[in-house]
Amino acid sequence: MLVPWAVEKLDGRILERWRTHYVPACTGRDRLVEEGIWRRTQDPCNAAFSGGREPRDARRRLIHYRFTFGVLSEVLVVARIYLYFHVALPEGEIRVQSEAVRQALRAGGWRARGPVGVSQVFCRGDLRCTVRRHVKHPEDTRAQRVLPVGYSCLDVQVDSDPVPFSGRRLPWEVLASGFRVPDPRGSPETVPDLSCLVALAPFQVETGCGLSVESGVPPLHRLHDIYQVTDPLTRRFVLDPVHDRVVARFLADPEGRLPEHCEMYRACLHAEPNAAHRALRDLYRAGLLIGPVITNNFDGILDRYGVPERCVRRYDEIVPELAFAPRARALLVLGSHADRRGVQRRARRSGLRVVFCDPEGFDGPRGSFVPYPLEGPQDGDLLCRRRAGEALPALARSLRGEKLPCP
Repeated sequence: MLVPWAVEKLDGRILERWRTHYVPACTGRDRLVEEGIWRRTQDPCNAAFSGGREPRDARRRLIHYRFTFGVLSEVLVVARIYLYFHVALPEGEIRVQSEAVRQALRAGGWRARGPVGVSQVFCRGDLRCTVRRHVKHPEDTRAQRVLPVGYSCLDVQVDSDPVPFSGRRLPWEVLASGFRVPDPRGSPETVPDLSCLVALAPFQVETGCGLSVESGVPPLHRLHDIYQVTDPLTRRFVLDPVHDRVVARFLADPEGRLPEHCEMYRACLHAEPNAAHRALRDLYRAGLLIGPVITNNFDGILDRYGVPERCVRRYDEIVPELAFAPRARALLVLGSHADRRGVQRRARRSGLRVVFCDPEGFDGPRGSFVPYPLEGPQDGDLLCRRRAGEALPALARSLRGEKLPCP
């Protein structure tokens, strides 16, 4: 396989978007990169999803991907591929996982480089795959973690660049930060629409993936499906080596799997503003929405639509330092579920009223509605169970021409 790898030819409009909004540096993130990290561990505290109930239940899975994109001769390309996969499992399960990797390397036509041992290197065109087995992982030694007797580890790293990636320890730093403990939900006041914000203007906004989904960007759980983070039906962690096939599938057919791995980036690049984005731009121009929009998204739609953004997406879920606009009286939260609750906590401490706009569910197969309750709402918050594409234009119409309260 050769890298850069061609994704698609871009038309003039998307090329201009690339040059204007992707190539220049922006606040909070590098738009040439798509990156994700997931950690899954077993513990009695997350037994409902991990199955971990006893001290000997200590299965662990880390996955870290980083794809760097570029444009060559009007073609969107993947300029660098980095994929890291780690599991800690009982020895019998490690053998199953190792055998799946070995068969995939053979099916994919990888050529071994160097002697067989604890660490072995395989090559396939510009791709290099390193496979390592550890009875005790060096990162566990560094962190003074001890796995149960009979456990061992498997690392698989795929990289297209001979220069070592400087962020190799990121998933281990995320692991050290501990797993996310869900917040108990309070009792927010339910409101039929967002007209409550008439009395709370000017306000600031936090957006989650709900706003992007309405523009055709896949929801973040699509990445969970691609990288087999959780079972899509049961939402249980994928820690079973028989069903954990993401790395084996990639090794067996990199060219065949890459379109799926580039799906999210392509969708973000092509996504167009929807009714909610247009309403936010109108509210921003009118001075009712103030400060940058605090976002967890990586599509950049608002930024290229003339509304400044501040990206706070972090893998350790620690919200970076940020200050709310001094005149803001409320924080409107759009389609943000569990991961960035720290923004909402800080808003409450700053005296802002927190208002949620979310249908608390998403469209499922055959016209069904799949409930997806919010975790963040607390006592004193307001909750509007409408889609942003419906509620925000209605809000913009109701506020159009209204006089702002004196700051």
